[in-house]
Amino acid sequence: MRIILAPMEGVVDYTLRKLLTDVGGIDQCVTEFVRVTDRLLPPVVFHRLAPELRQQGRTESGTVVLLQLLGSDPAALADNACRAVELGAPGIDLNFGCPAKTVNKSRGGAILLDEPELIHRIVAEVRRAVPSDIPVSAKMRLGFRDKALALDNAAGIESAGAASLAVHARTKVEGYKPPAHWEWIARIRESVSLPVIANGEVWSVDDYHRCREVSGCDDVMIGRGLVANPFLALAIKGSSARPEDPWAQVLLLLERFHREAMCNIAEKHVHGRLKQWLHMLSWQMPEAKDLFARIRTEKAPERLLEHLLEARAVRLDPTVANSLVGTV
Repeated sequence: MRIILAPMEGVVDYTLRKLLTDVGGIDQCVTEFVRVTDRLLPPVVFHRLAPELRQQGRTESGTVVLLQLLGSDPAALADNACRAVELGAPGIDLNFGCPAKTVNKSRGGAILLDEPELIHRIVAEVRRAVPSDIPVSAKMRLGFRDKALALDNAAGIESAGAASLAVHARTKVEGYKPPAHWEWIARIRESVSLPVIANGEVWSVDDYHRCREVSGCDDVMIGRGLVANPFLALAIKGSSARPEDPWAQVLLLLERFHREAMCNIAEKHVHGRLKQWLHMLSWQMPEAKDLFARIRTEKAPERLLEHLLEARAVRLDPTVANSLVGTV
């Protein structure tokens, strides 16, 4: 069994990858996509989205991070894959699943699922370009408007030499609306011989087991489920490392996340990053929902940090909460 942290544009960045892999249970990560048009990108673009390249392509806890590319020009993608490998990427992942309208309009992501031959050429060119010991993988949805070409796309990816295929069990049009069609992952898995990774609607241990039963896949890629519950991978694996008080540990993670944001991004964006993660945590944790309601209108980074410290003090000992108000 492998649990892979899914790429989520604008959500699962370097800092969140670092924190979630520090928690444990995650076997591999994939970066947010590097968008490729028709030119070779400078190293700074790769380092901005994948600082792990400076760490042998791993998070600080040692988890391997594949670099994801998105585009429709096979030659340009191959050139940029080579550059990524030169910079330290331990593997290349190709994005055929992004549903964003702006991406699809420029012939990137899920729109390519209407062109199985082009998908085959992209994977084949990248596979030929990078060293044989560097894995090339792909992520796809079941299709753009419908599922008619799902098996053709999977076959093209396999015949082009991909090492593995992650399948998000919905079409672009279906977006992120439940259900995920795990039975289609089973059809794809039965039609190809390369390893298939199931993706979509795994929010709990029970979801994982149902997904495994329906899809036939031991390996699963999880995005929103892990962002909403950082301990989900440990729970799926039955690890004894799961915390006795998850919310207290989440507050520590939120503080680390917020302090990194205060150091690394423009002040006007700091509050948005914290609130985004806290909002997603509220899908699984009622305490996060309450905290989000308290800070929803706050924008000052230092004041937000005070709220986090106060929330942690209350969790540990309600009687000392007042002593931390106004401190950083």
